[in-house]
Amino acid sequence: MATTPVTRQDEHGGFEAALSAAELKPAVSTPEILRAMLAVSSKVSDLIFSPGRPPQVELGGQLAAVPIPGLSLLAPKDTERIADDLMGKNDQARETLRAEGSADLSYSLSTVSRFRVNIFKQRGTFAIVMRVIPSQVPDFHTFNLPPQLGQIADLKNGIVLVTGPTGSGKSSTLAAIINKINHEKAYHIVTIEDPIEFLHPHLKSTIHQRELHSDTTSFALALRAALRQAPKVILVGEMRDRETIEIALEAAETGHLILSTLHTVDASKTVERITGVFPLEEQHTIRLRFAKTFRFIISQRLIPAPDGVSRVAAFEILKATLRTREYIEKGESEGKTLLDAMRDGELEGMQHFDAEIEKLIRSQAIDLDTGLAYATNPGNLRLRLADLLEPHAEGYGDPSGRHSGRF
Repeated sequence: MATTPVTRQDEHGGFEAALSAAELKPAVSTPEILRAMLAVSSKVSDLIFSPGRPPQVELGGQLAAVPIPGLSLLAPKDTERIADDLMGKNDQARETLRAEGSADLSYSLSTVSRFRVNIFKQRGTFAIVMRVIPSQVPDFHTFNLPPQLGQIADLKNGIVLVTGPTGSGKSSTLAAIINKINHEKAYHIVTIEDPIEFLHPHLKSTIHQRELHSDTTSFALALRAALRQAPKVILVGEMRDRETIEIALEAAETGHLILSTLHTVDASKTVERITGVFPLEEQHTIRLRFAKTFRFIISQRLIPAPDGVSRVAAFEILKATLRTREYIEKGESEGKTLLDAMRDGELEGMQHFDAEIEKLIRSQAIDLDTGLAYATNPGNLRLRLADLLEPHAEGYGDPSGRHSGRF
């Protein structure tokens, strides 16, 4: 329990102590609440606390209430005291929450699980979302990653980006790649994360993990410092701004392997995001530099499975070739798009979303309507699946969950 309570904004715009120590004492302790929520299923991905609602977990993309004796509906004081427990002695998180209205942090429940936590203000009260971090570091086999991504462990330099919306498994994919390198190479690896999610042990590699706010003030500052720390591999949690992207390009050009993420939906949007943060007069130069340094752009989507609990990963993979470098450098045009290159690049290890979603639908790993909803071009995919739309195509979906690519 923290000694300094969460602060509340008063009517004059200032902040005052919200609850006394006695008021903050919960009827049900925060660890007990978290354990009860995690006990619902091994597939729980997120825990959500919102005033006026019961504690909720996310399963297969859907929210489900968790009945906890004495805590049927959360009151504002309940979410406030849970937030206070989660922050503990993390004064940086408290100050960020006070100044900006939200704060990111990590939280560990001893012997049970770790969480990535966001506490935020809404309607004058506190709400909390906790992403469950699996205790085991993902590997290629259990995570069912495309085998061609194993080539990343052998790269000597360049940039590898994993993209997708929030909650699509980007951090898990990067953790699996780091884990493979850790098992196979005697490298020095530096990670810069917000917050640290998976805890990597020292195996063949030596891994130093730095967390934003507690170990460094910004991605850019830590990345600049990493260039003086002699790593072979640098993981940057997210390419958030121009300075971070500039330093990442410099690091890749000087012999480092850079792994990072972006919140983009596919390869084309990723290139647009990278170049778009720079002034117009610099964008051509950035295209040239990125075309020479990128090695893979991996985009991913998690698609609900028919069992209503699991999710299946679909991966789009763009690999650096003479053709893809040219399209990035000169820009895409009719008949010369990155999607065209991925469609034609299967032998080189490339793949695109709609072809992968078609395979998942045909193998009954996901149902037809769900697959079309997650497709890049649903109209074209529907035409390719015309045989399944015939009246005789019945009994779709496989609730047994036998597909191996479940999350």
